[in-house]
Amino acid sequence: MSGRMERGGTRARRGGDGAVLRIANRQARALWLAAQGLAATPVGPLDLAAMIEALGFVQLDTIRVVARAHHHILWSRNQNYREPMLGRLLRQRRVFEHFTHDASVLPMRFLPYWRRQFRRKREQMGRAGWFKGLPEAAERAEIRARIAREGPLSTHAFDSRIEGARRMWGRPPHKLALDFMWYSGELATCHRVNFTKYYDLAERVFPAELRDQKVADADQVAWLNAAALSRLGFGTRGDIQRFWDAVGSAEVQSWIETSDLVPVAVQGAAGAWKAGWALPDIEARLQALRPPTSRLRILSPFDPVIRDRDRLKFLFDFDYRLEIFVPAAKRKWGYYVYPILEGDRMVGRCEVRADRARSRLSVKALWPEPGVRWSGARQARFEAEIARMARFVGAENMGWDLA
Repeated sequence: MSGRMERGGTRARRGGDGAVLRIANRQARALWLAAQGLAATPVGPLDLAAMIEALGFVQLDTIRVVARAHHHILWSRNQNYREPMLGRLLRQRRVFEHFTHDASVLPMRFLPYWRRQFRRKREQMGRAGWFKGLPEAAERAEIRARIAREGPLSTHAFDSRIEGARRMWGRPPHKLALDFMWYSGELATCHRVNFTKYYDLAERVFPAELRDQKVADADQVAWLNAAALSRLGFGTRGDIQRFWDAVGSAEVQSWIETSDLVPVAVQGAAGAWKAGWALPDIEARLQALRPPTSRLRILSPFDPVIRDRDRLKFLFDFDYRLEIFVPAAKRKWGYYVYPILEGDRMVGRCEVRADRARSRLSVKALWPEPGVRWSGARQARFEAEIARMARFVGAENMGWDLA
């Protein structure tokens, strides 16, 4: 593709129900990449708060093979990003941490629309087996009072122990209490030190003007659904519900039925069409599309474009699975394998590791996708991205350590 993309969307009649906008596969991929900040070349001035707001949220993850997922996601969109920047934004109270489909960082401005998620998570966690052994309200109040007296505390400030048989993901009682109050919105992440979370009273973290702002629950639902669909570009009811995981399927369906949405049919990479919805500005967005940058990028397995595996397969015909919990002998690819995006195609995957003690970034394996010719020019673009990734994590050396 070159220049402006082909004119966006064609209308087809749907009986008496109105017009359906048909979105061809390459348009759909370009729209999705643009909506998620991967269509433009990742250079230029960096406005980190604006980037996070455009994405909606950034997933947090503890694993650091090269860089932790949240840092990698942000770096993929602007390679002037460096790891300390997110922590500074958290301390400045411009973002907050909570739970979407997983632990995430969100713009602080979204707080009034997130009240229902605090309530929903409190209700869910109260009946979740994951919180078996949760201390009673009086014990939780003691923990809260200690934080009120002493200031932000991490789980390491407490010493309760797990009683009985240990189980996977088991947590001591004080950690259960801290997390329960965090999910409920009583406590909030104040800051992190080496990724260790420090809990503080929510009223000392969340700005008063946002805490005091009242938004009716129905308006929160409408805002969340519209914000999700804007960032998706197009989507099914399930796509919209899964984006934040802060509304139920029935709530999404009710919103669809009462909103001025455009019915769409989106073409998948294999040619099949899927019905969905878009906001009223969809045709203008399609008309304004430009071809995605040809820059080759190595994406995080937790990148928003990667994490919804069904959407990834449908739009890009890219079958991806993260194999960190698969026994080594049964892995098809490797422990932590990165998808490779070039233009609007997933062209391969690679295993890359950082050895911080040796200040070395190593390529352990590279797998082009079937049908992708791995030319010398593409290899040069891949190596250029590896060099940029090395600078990102401060590795002084890089090389190929193939098995």
